[in-house]
Amino acid sequence: MTLRFQRWLAVCLLTVSTTVLNAQVTPSFLRTIPNDKAQRWVDSVFNALTPDERIAQLIMVAGYSNRSRAYEDSLTMLVHDYKVGGVVFFQGGPVRQAKLNNRLQAMSQVPLLIAIDGEWGLAMRLDSTVRYPYQMTLGALPANRENLIYQMGADMARQCRRMGIHVNFAPVADVNNNPNNPVINFRSFGENKYEVARKALQYMRGMQSEGLLTSLKHFPGHGDTGTDSHYDLPLINKSRQQLDTLELYPFRELINAGASGVMVAHLSVPALDPTPNRPSTLSPNIVSNLLKNELGFQGLVFSDAMNMKGLTKYFPSGQADRYGLEAGMDVLEFTENVPLAIAEVRKAIAEGRITQESIDTRCRKMLQAKAYAGLNQYKPVVLDNLVRDLNQPFSELVNRQLTENSITVLKNDGNLLPLQQLDTLRIASVSLEAATPTAFQQMLGNYTQVDHFNITSGMADTTLTRIREQLKNYNLLLVGVHLNNIRPGARYGMQLKTAALVAELAATGKAVMTVFGNPYVLDKLPGIEQARAVVMPYQLTNFTEELSAQLIFGAFGAVGHLPVTVNKQFTYGQSIPTPSLGRLKYTIPEEVGISSAYLTARVDSIVNYALQQKAMPGCVVQMAKDGKVILRKAYGSITYDNTYGVAPRPVRLDDLFDMASVTKISTSTPALMKLVDMGKFNVDATMAEYMPGYAKSNKADIVWRDVLTHQARLKAWIPFWRETVNPDGTFKPKTLDDEKSRRYPIAVTDSLFEYRKYPEHIYDEIRDSPLNAKKEYIYSDLSFYLYPKIVKRQTGIDFEDFIKDTFYRPLGATTLTFNPRRFYALDRIVPTEYDSLFRKSLIWGRVHDEGAAMLDGLSGHAGLFGSANDLMKLVEMYRRKGNYGGEQFLSADVVTQFTRYQFPEQGSRRGLGFDKPTFRFSGNAPRSASPSSYGHSGFTGTFTWIDPDYGISYVFLSNRVYPTRNNNKISELNVRTNVVEALYQGIKRGI
Repeated sequence: MTLRFQRWLAVCLLTVSTTVLNAQVTPSFLRTIPNDKAQRWVDSVFNALTPDERIAQLIMVAGYSNRSRAYEDSLTMLVHDYKVGGVVFFQGGPVRQAKLNNRLQAMSQVPLLIAIDGEWGLAMRLDSTVRYPYQMTLGALPANRENLIYQMGADMARQCRRMGIHVNFAPVADVNNNPNNPVINFRSFGENKYEVARKALQYMRGMQSEGLLTSLKHFPGHGDTGTDSHYDLPLINKSRQQLDTLELYPFRELINAGASGVMVAHLSVPALDPTPNRPSTLSPNIVSNLLKNELGFQGLVFSDAMNMKGLTKYFPSGQADRYGLEAGMDVLEFTENVPLAIAEVRKAIAEGRITQESIDTRCRKMLQAKAYAGLNQYKPVVLDNLVRDLNQPFSELVNRQLTENSITVLKNDGNLLPLQQLDTLRIASVSLEAATPTAFQQMLGNYTQVDHFNITSGMADTTLTRIREQLKNYNLLLVGVHLNNIRPGARYGMQLKTAALVAELAATGKAVMTVFGNPYVLDKLPGIEQARAVVMPYQLTNFTEELSAQLIFGAFGAVGHLPVTVNKQFTYGQSIPTPSLGRLKYTIPEEVGISSAYLTARVDSIVNYALQQKAMPGCVVQMAKDGKVILRKAYGSITYDNTYGVAPRPVRLDDLFDMASVTKISTSTPALMKLVDMGKFNVDATMAEYMPGYAKSNKADIVWRDVLTHQARLKAWIPFWRETVNPDGTFKPKTLDDEKSRRYPIAVTDSLFEYRKYPEHIYDEIRDSPLNAKKEYIYSDLSFYLYPKIVKRQTGIDFEDFIKDTFYRPLGATTLTFNPRRFYALDRIVPTEYDSLFRKSLIWGRVHDEGAAMLDGLSGHAGLFGSANDLMKLVEMYRRKGNYGGEQFLSADVVTQFTRYQFPEQGSRRGLGFDKPTFRFSGNAPRSASPSSYGHSGFTGTFTWIDPDYGISYVFLSNRVYPTRNNNKISELNVRTNVVEALYQGIKRGI
């Protein structure tokens, strides 16, 4: 923890403690009337209201935007005829609600105060809107991340105001100290009153900072009950001292901090009001004496919904409304019979049970709230771009950060998490109660090879038995328990068969259990404590699934803590921090300060224009900044048409591409770097030192540094295949044949086979090739044919095994391979060129380069295939100076040596194996590339770039050579470099 961060945290904590210790803050809507004009509006509206209309201002009716036109008409007439004070909207959609809202406002003489019960955002009530985490999830946030709750509240307020909503009935300030609570439960921040108060305060302040009115609930505390007040009247059988000590604590603190509203629950609390069956909403002792007088609350006192059985079981509509106002309530929510309620209150005034002055005072308070909300200058909700405005990237960023910082590791035997030494793991993912692959499984697959299994409680026993047998082949099981219900009344969505499977898998001793559900469900999973690790994300969403998978692989560390006690194994505050290993994190551009709208639009424009110009059939673009993948997108199709027998399906993110010359920096170069680290290779030695057969050749004294910078006088390339062909088009003896045999075992295509000794002829031809007359920069493939032999000679390990064991498998880059047809179906592999000259066929799943094809597809200059995501792991390892996933693959010194300019004084743009920006822009690199940047391009349309100064890692894979290499529009248009230039501009531009 840095000193600067410590000071910031201390200031934050001091601010919170000062707020709760100082004298009470008057609610802002009572002390901040915008101007004299607004005050005059309050006075004029009040004076124009009849006594009945002043009563009506204290009533908010329910509104639904997903019902019939007839319903909307009846609601409109209710608003028009009785001039109620507001509407509480429930189910519907944003555009439908906005239209209905505008209609109601147009019919109302006094603008309506619009409210919503949106504890976890508008999505609690409206489709197509943002869903934030439940408060129980937020209860897991550590103290130093609670500012995220403030950001959530502020963002939620902006969305509410965009929707024409002025009040959110949140936050929940109840302390959930009863695990069986059927109504609060996951809606509470937890069982610790201090945390509940602190987090509710952040939430409240965030909303109120953007001018939204709030309402703490459910006063005087609904956390310790086993009854749902929607269906009956709960009993809180505690002493006054107990209530003061626990339940009332958060309310007291937030009231003192300036809460604008408090919602009173329908509870029977004998210690506060001994009257049998009297709900707290109708109790003068609780509303007036305790809340208003003793606690000094000056803001709006809202009732809980007046249609709930906890109220109506003993008090019918109308009568209940009257008693509510008699008790001291300011606003009645969800009044079911407005004319009867008004009549009953009028009767109470006539009987002297309520004074007109009291009604007038509350009416003025309501109007002041409306003025504060801007209703003195009412404007309709603008429908244009409404859904887009409600779903901004910032909201997703806050959502991601809240989720990331709440995920809690509850068990971690042997520090298993985050997973390390991936090359030692045989991993299966098992998603319980999910019939199809889940977001959790898909994200797990981004990190290494993971085989997926899906089990539901309705699965046939024979199928389950087969899966059990298959799982025995793995030494690690990543189990996701997907629970589609979070409520205790539904056993948290837990099926008995699922619980048995959890116990069975945990007992294998090789399971990591991630439970996507209410933390209290852990008590319904006997045996889960036998798992090697237990991860609790608290609920089932795409964010919890994706981020839990990322945590397991160490993209970030766990910091959350359990906000409640479940049982003896899982208790309040339980937390096992895990470190970040620095593996790729998958997120959105806003997390690194880039506008996703800008970046996506720019990249889409460049790529789509290239597709339109037929510069390539399709491509995959992947970008990362500071180790965070912020754009990962597939474009176009794998072919243009079915001319060569391959239908043009869309490109997929996990498609395998022929890397072409990107092979050089993905195989040969890292191998040489490793040999340098091992003391087995010296770039300033001569070729003869590592190639003894070159001792008497014209290349004996050439220095490897010159070779790797393409200034060693080597020929650019040799068309080896041409020497195999006779003038009449037939193949020469001992070269190629159309039938496979012991003499011709090397498959160049499905119907063309190479003589077994011909590869040695290729190596001999390289050795004996003439040198260029002048020592100058000429890009040459030839030396890269030789590096596999050097690796074998220096290590005794075959080149492919060395590369895979040293880099790919530990990196989790398991798709990177030569000859991919050995491991993958052709449907996973993108075809390249139709070779009409040499192989007379479509090249699909075999290396495009002819020379590499004649070496059985395995060379140091071409032949590597793989996905963009797996290539980026290697690229990111370079950017991090040889470190990735907690392992140091290469020393920082050797990475620095190979990626710097070697001969800048000569104007050379080359590193050792790597390309670098020219000293004058020529299109080989992005325009904004820094001198420290480096990368390589490939003939088939591939490109990768690393810029340490900007934190950039970039991969572009395409098959621009389909169907012919003569199409060079990808270079003419600078597609690959222009795409990454968009990232540079996005960084410079910011959000």
